[in-house]
Amino acid sequence: MKVNQVARKNLQWLWLAVLVIVLDLSSKAFVSANMFLGQSIDVLPFFSWTLAHNYGAAFSFLHDAGGWQRWFFGGIALVVSVGIVFWLTKLPEKGARFLACALVLVLGGALGNLYDRVTLGYVVDFIHVHYGSWHFPAFNIADSGITVGAIMLIIDSLFFEKAREKQREAANV
Repeated sequence: MKVNQVARKNLQWLWLAVLVIVLDLSSKAFVSANMFLGQSIDVLPFFSWTLAHNYGAAFSFLHDAGGWQRWFFGGIALVVSVGIVFWLTKLPEKGARFLACALVLVLGGALGNLYDRVTLGYVVDFIHVHYGSWHFPAFNIADSGITVGAIMLIIDSLFFEKAREKQREAANV
């Protein structure tokens, strides 16, 4: 298969990134329209919907830095997104489905949160997991896509990359 055909085939995975973005933005819009900032609705004893605005990065890192972090983290998300699309075009034809899936989950999450940063100046978070007095910081579907994608990237590098290397070596012999 020609290089352009392989790149095009790998870019077909972008539908998953679009799905993450649509689910993320629609859920944030729904929660923002139906809850007030700081409101918490218990769903289960360990799970709540809690509307929060995150002006920083993960776990509100740099949330009170004065506003420059909006553009800094937005720039990082944009650079990472371009890099992921480029990486997708360079994946081998075979043996990279898991990696492609991981990459587009990260891409969808990065773009979902980037949209919030650019249009709102903060990221809307609303999923809140807790137990007793322990509380995990609120997050959203984009954050979930990034986290699952990152875990999959680690798994891929530990278990699947070596197999792809062997396939490339065998093809070059």
